[in-house]
Amino acid sequence: MAHIEIERKFLVAGDSYKETATSHIHMAQGYICRESGRTVRVRRAGDLGWLTIKGPSAGNGLSRFEWETEIAAGDAEDLMKLCQAGIIEKIRHIVPFEGHVFEVDEFLGANLGLTVAEIELENESEPFCRPEWLGEEVTGDRRYYNSMLAEAPFSTWK
Repeated sequence: MAHIEIERKFLVAGDSYKETATSHIHMAQGYICRESGRTVRVRRAGDLGWLTIKGPSAGNGLSRFEWETEIAAGDAEDLMKLCQAGIIEKIRHIVPFEGHVFEVDEFLGANLGLTVAEIELENESEPFCRPEWLGEEVTGDRRYYNSMLAEAPFSTWK
């Protein structure tokens, strides 16, 4: 089902978020298409896979079109072979906080050292409480989009 994804993205200060994480999973994802204004992503996490199509971000970076469907893990593995160079690997931690859920991605490989938290919201002005480990907001900063990290990894930044 097509919908609009509304999310805010933050750097993470420290690792105290792990104390309240309810789960974590290793993910690998690649991009069949990684163009300005549209991406086609394949993701594998455990025994599950997903195919996701995203449209361009709004000017403020808060929202964009997203369509996603679950696929078999084997199909995800097969599709990963079609992806452009730059597979992203990360450990995703699910961290509930004050009525919301933060997805904290601890990047591996060429993006090692980068940890980013995302929160999905119902609308762009929805209020939420900030945990003490939530750092600088980077919503709309394209460098932190996973598709960009696949192309220009954190380890190459100056």
